[in-house]
Amino acid sequence: MAYFPAFLKLDGKAVLLVGGGAIAKEKLDKLLDFTRRITIVAPDILPEVAELAETHGLTLHRRRYEPADLEGVFVVVVAVDDLELQRQIYEACQSRHILCNSVDSVEYCDFIFPSYTRKGALTVAFSTSGVSPSVAKYLRRAMERLIPDSIADFLEEMRQLRASLPKGKERMRILDEKAKAYIDQLFKKDA
Repeated sequence: MAYFPAFLKLDGKAVLLVGGGAIAKEKLDKLLDFTRRITIVAPDILPEVAELAETHGLTLHRRRYEPADLEGVFVVVVAVDDLELQRQIYEACQSRHILCNSVDSVEYCDFIFPSYTRKGALTVAFSTSGVSPSVAKYLRRAMERLIPDSIADFLEEMRQLRASLPKGKERMRILDEKAKAYIDQLFKKDA
């Protein structure tokens, strides 16, 4: 079954990352695009992971995962090769209604990390529901070339305009026309 596409607001919500290796670093890089409230738990931690934790003020525990680590957590990312540990953490998360992602084990995932691109307020994600992350990655790379860097400035302008207009049909019409004109201009055919 396919995954439902959703964007989670992580502001103020605790994230637990179990693992300190290369895959954990990949996931940490992505999480840092959206939150700084991250706790990392692993007995062995790559220097790059430790450096990111220090640079961004993250909590780092150089020890094995303990069930108490789930206390007050909203999302857990399990980036370890130990399938039994993945299963244990996933089941503990299920009983506590905590969202869980176990890297490369879709059976222990409530959500997956899509391949995404981000420019300012725009985030575009690509997913194959875990069937082929490589296809999602190369499709994202191809689509990134179509999104101009100017989109960040345009979206900031739209944010300010939206905040300055009273809610209602007229605001919707103005914003819709402005968005349409911007996109049409990007993809206009050369005459």
